[in-house]
Amino acid sequence: MIRVLIADDEPLIRAGITLILTSAEDIEVVAEAGNGREAIDLAQRHRVDVVLLDIQMPVLDGLSTLAELRRTVPTAKPLILTTFGERENVLAALRQGGAGFLLKDSAPEELMRAVRATAAGDAYLSPGATRYVIDNLGDTGAQDVRAQQARRRLAELSPRESEVLQLLGEGRANADIGEVLHMSEATVKSYVSRILAKLGCGNRVQAALLARDAGMGG
Repeated sequence: MIRVLIADDEPLIRAGITLILTSAEDIEVVAEAGNGREAIDLAQRHRVDVVLLDIQMPVLDGLSTLAELRRTVPTAKPLILTTFGERENVLAALRQGGAGFLLKDSAPEELMRAVRATAAGDAYLSPGATRYVIDNLGDTGAQDVRAQQARRRLAELSPRESEVLQLLGEGRANADIGEVLHMSEATVKSYVSRILAKLGCGNRVQAALLARDAGMGG
């Protein structure tokens, strides 16, 4: 059973998400929080697997909450709830270790898919917003600096690891990567683990962004 904490300052949003998630047999909403500080306390108390985390919250905002969760409840995987208008904050959250992001107007099926993927460690980037975010990573000068830094880090990878990372950067799941490269899913997981360790990335999203910074993929 996937244990979920919903952190959003809007009661109607929390109620709607809870209604959707509790319709799934493998997902349990164990707590709801109206601000970041409450979210941290509840995540510690309930041993949650996934935290659905709004960026704009009182007392402690989503970015500060994310940083504190990583320190105090590292096993809880944060899935950022967002809108297009919060692009810059979303990028910051992903680079700080958010496990992925989901648009608030996503379909119920996508919400459940995102929670399951996040819980499994197969981080989720909303298809409706991924390209928008990737295409707006910042000004050209900053992109150039990031590209140089990313390429230096990726030089540590073997050719096969680079192939896996390129597909990961395209947002493909392990099963898809295995099909393309003719590997078992277990082998892909092993490669992904090695890639994360070599690059010093906390999760797949950070590795995917690093691949994009380096110019990998389309």
